[in-house]
Amino acid sequence: MQYQQLKSQWPDFSQNILDFALQLGLTNLPLVCDHAALRVNDQAAAQVLLEQWQEQGQVISDSIINGRPIYIIALHEPLLLGDWQIDCVELPFPGKPYPQQGWEHIELVLPGNAATIAELEQILDAMTPDIKAVLAANPAIKIKRSAPQAEGERLANPTIAFKLDNICIKVHGADIKAVIASEKEQNNF
Repeated sequence: MQYQQLKSQWPDFSQNILDFALQLGLTNLPLVCDHAALRVNDQAAAQVLLEQWQEQGQVISDSIINGRPIYIIALHEPLLLGDWQIDCVELPFPGKPYPQQGWEHIELVLPGNAATIAELEQILDAMTPDIKAVLAANPAIKIKRSAPQAEGERLANPTIAFKLDNICIKVHGADIKAVIASEKEQNNF
């Protein structure tokens, strides 16, 4: 897996994500897409990708989450996904093997500063009143709720992930840069 391969995969990944976002009713909402994430199964390949992505931006976080390093790279030039401009890429080093490598998901920020999964679901339901019907009509869409957290993070960031085949859209309540800033605030105490 190399940066150039990811660049060539971006148009197809983008179209699949946009189609899925439209299906979920997320495309016409005031959402920010704060980052896109990769999946890599090989430690050496992840290291090469990290070096290549550092040519495209700057590492703003290198936290251990669920026992593995996860890097967030703030890009010099955003990735374009429909009307969304994506400022960051998430590069998790391998923890478990993934069925496919490359682009895996995007994360959208829901306005409202949800601190819990219940609050996040309430905001999402209010913004997308048809989403329950869409999910009920398509049992192939998998839903996962989580609250990933790096050591020292002070900002709650509950997440709801929607997955269909090999495409995933996650929604959460806080921008990745705000989460990283909260981690740095904690470390300054």
